[in-house]
Amino acid sequence: GTKKKAACPGLGLFYTVLSAFLFSVASLLLKKIEDVHSVEVSAFRCVFQMAFVLPGLIYYKTGFLGPKGKRIFLFFRGFLGSSAMILLYYAFQVMPLADATVITFSSPVFTSLLAWIFLKEKYSVWDLLFTLFAITGVVLIARPPFLFGSNVTGIEGSYTDHLKGTIAAITSTVSAASTFVILRKVGKSVHYFLSIWYYAVIGLIGCVIALFVMNEWRLPYCGKDRVFLILIGLLGLGGQIFLTKALQIEKAGPVAIMKTMDVVFAFILQILFLNHLPTWWTVGGALCVVASSSGTAIRKWRQSLKKAKQNEI
Repeated sequence: GTKKKAACPGLGLFYTVLSAFLFSVASLLLKKIEDVHSVEVSAFRCVFQMAFVLPGLIYYKTGFLGPKGKRIFLFFRGFLGSSAMILLYYAFQVMPLADATVITFSSPVFTSLLAWIFLKEKYSVWDLLFTLFAITGVVLIARPPFLFGSNVTGIEGSYTDHLKGTIAAITSTVSAASTFVILRKVGKSVHYFLSIWYYAVIGLIGCVIALFVMNEWRLPYCGKDRVFLILIGLLGLGGQIFLTKALQIEKAGPVAIMKTMDVVFAFILQILFLNHLPTWWTVGGALCVVASSSGTAIRKWRQSLKKAKQNEI
């Protein structure tokens, strides 16, 4: 049969850019919120996701628990995914926006490494090189004193907070990579809405428990901050929807490459609205991470194209 052409060429890439923009604006609003813990912001995000996904679960009749053999994978997908979100929001609050974004952008590199360990996927010398590039970029952003000395410039607040944010961003990246590996393991046997449902429910339960333990649960006093909380939930949900639509109509390789706009938007918004110029160390780290992530995406894309041609033969 003949292949059906896309109704609008480049629409998937446009969705990717739009998704990157929405995620970046949500991160900017998170920086603007005052006196609200990152865990509480994450709880609001989970509530919005649950409200969106619930009608879909009812419509598609997927149930709320999923297939028996897949529930353990869904649980860990929800736990790791929500943990990645909480840690990322914390990193956004305590370190420069561009720095946290660049570190989390190294997720594809860690995904390849974890897929090699747990799924026995091929891991070549090129993949190792891309991993080293990503680690170099993270080191340039973190700038540990034993390598760069005690006088570290271009950070927000104290270096202790900067280091905590870096550790949180790296842990968030590894957690997000782990969720991708779990989703590959599960495959198409579980509906996408069910995966998000576990992510939101487990994340909300974890956030509520953490907030009561830390005694941090409180509504923001300022009406502006309440509006920001709602907008963060809506923008995060919109970014996820457009990214999903992009992956439905466009190949994963071009989408992964176009997601480099996350880093571009983070730099632009940080300069325009936070009055924080990135240092050359951050720019160098960003170039290393973007190069490694783009290289990983291009390599995976070429491998999938080669495999598709072999299947046709």
